[in-house]
Amino acid sequence: MSSVETLKAMAAAAAVGLIEPGMVIGLGFGSTAAYATRMIGERLANGELREIVGVPCAEGTAALARELGIPLTTLDDVENVDITIDGADEVDPDMALIKGGGGALLREKMVAQASRRVVIIVDESKLSPALGTRFALPIEVVDFGYRATARWLTAQGGGVRLRLRSDGQPFRTDQGHLILDWACGPIADPAALADRLAARAGIVEHGLFIGLATDLFVAGATGVRHIVRTDCGRVAP
Repeated sequence: MSSVETLKAMAAAAAVGLIEPGMVIGLGFGSTAAYATRMIGERLANGELREIVGVPCAEGTAALARELGIPLTTLDDVENVDITIDGADEVDPDMALIKGGGGALLREKMVAQASRRVVIIVDESKLSPALGTRFALPIEVVDFGYRATARWLTAQGGGVRLRLRSDGQPFRTDQGHLILDWACGPIADPAALADRLAARAGIVEHGLFIGLATDLFVAGATGVRHIVRTDCGRVAP
């Protein structure tokens, strides 16, 4: 296992320690979140956990959870999600996030918004002084007029690319939508940009997750730090 993979596993293990029997758990998507899902499956199999149920954020997560024997449900069938464990592509000092590198941003945000506690697990390379500094912002869009949406994004500054699969065909989300990756550069006001994107017809969802993360586990050379977001000040990674 590479050093980065080791860090991902360390962060996941720390977060999974928060899970208690009987919880409804949001199961995130991506390589880091997959470590957490596997660890939940292991704890369920060896009897450390019982009476839990998962709400997967992507079809790929659902398939992994079924393989591990984790019982699943949907947002329609639960009133609340007790805890969601997920990764992030970029985290700023206020614990605002860019997510969507795997293309599951819509379902990930829906599950996060339904969760009492949203636990984000990352290695320290994902920390950033400002969102957009190191990672393009994923924008989920409908097919109709997607080039017009891309032109509008370009007019805001930066470059836009249609996300493609390895075979050169357009990437499709679980809902069948397209993804535009917008290299917008450092974002001075993520909340204002989120509002502007949400108001634009044709944009289904964007990868800015603001005010959703309650906990952050950051794995680095010196171990794992657990940071809890507060409403009275900035959280410095």
